[in-house]
Amino acid sequence: MTIPALDHATTRYSLAHAYWMSRAAGLATLDEDGIEAQAHAWGFSRVRYFESTHTMPFPIEDTQAYVMASDRMIVTGFRGTEVAKIRDWLTDVNTPPVPGPGNKGFVHYGFHQALESVYLQVRDSILEFRDQGQSVWFAGHSLGAALAMLAGARLYFEQPRLLADGVYTFGQPRTCERLLAGAHNKAFADRCYRFVNNNDIVPHLPPEPAYTHVDALRYFDASGRLHQTMPLVAALQDRVKGVATDLFAPETDAVKDHHLPNYIAAFEKNLTT
Repeated sequence: MTIPALDHATTRYSLAHAYWMSRAAGLATLDEDGIEAQAHAWGFSRVRYFESTHTMPFPIEDTQAYVMASDRMIVTGFRGTEVAKIRDWLTDVNTPPVPGPGNKGFVHYGFHQALESVYLQVRDSILEFRDQGQSVWFAGHSLGAALAMLAGARLYFEQPRLLADGVYTFGQPRTCERLLAGAHNKAFADRCYRFVNNNDIVPHLPPEPAYTHVDALRYFDASGRLHQTMPLVAALQDRVKGVATDLFAPETDAVKDHHLPNYIAAFEKNLTT
């Protein structure tokens, strides 16, 4: 079985579309020329790249994002960051949260500031490119996953109140507290999908109960099989299995499982078997 081509006409969840959104998240790691070349190869005629530098009290130096548009679909991707950087950042418990999109609940200060540095440009580009009623999608991995979720929330909870067709995140950290998560879950039911790869450490940060996750979880087990639900006991057993499989790996299973290429490989396994 071969992996289906990217369907620009889709407006709903499918495993193949989730795979392409993971590829879109990875696209954000390229430079401007690389993003534009690959976007054109995928059938997107218009591309806009954004980069900002900032001096937050965290080891995150810049924010990178892009918007690409065809006559049927608009995709916005946000770049992630290295595990070491985001782990240090998210375990800093001395930073108070700030009001979330539309003043609904609260979000981690660092996520807010990172998105704030590019959001207005991203929003305006989406509105400019959306001249034929195209579907709208957000994608991101790691730090980029948090920014994708928050950008989709701002686009809907604030002006122009545009509800994205889908938000797909991979290895997303806990981004907000329960009030915003509840509002997001209601608004983005059957539109937001949060993928976690086995022992990926980042989805366990920052610590509960101050921060929590949005729905809906999709979980890759230690063998790479995708689950829509995973009972607690089964999930714990599977995580132990994942650790045991890689006892002598050069990096921990929790770090290895966070790498986006391993998410993409898991999608490919599920699509071709």
